[in-house]
Amino acid sequence: MITCPHCGRQFDEKNKPRGKWYFSNYWVIFALLCAGPFALPLIWFNPNYKSITKWLMTFLVLIATVFIVIISIKLIVILVEQFKNLMQIVN
Repeated sequence: MITCPHCGRQFDEKNKPRGKWYFSNYWVIFALLCAGPFALPLIWFNPNYKSITKWLMTFLVLIATVFIVIISIKLIVILVEQFKNLMQIVN
């Protein structure tokens, strides 16, 4: 039996209270893939993660974000150069 720490009520294993749906690993990963660093509060407010896990995930998300921004800037510069070359050929 599981006892609620707040009210002292006892629960069976099948009737135990579940956490919030947005704190499941599936939704945290989904949010990180869709929103990137904007999903970091979801990690930090998650009671299931230890402090070291929160710091590690934050570090990895920030490194990935910086990498994606740098690659995006380089790709935009290449795209602008190609567009200029195309415009010179057309004129």
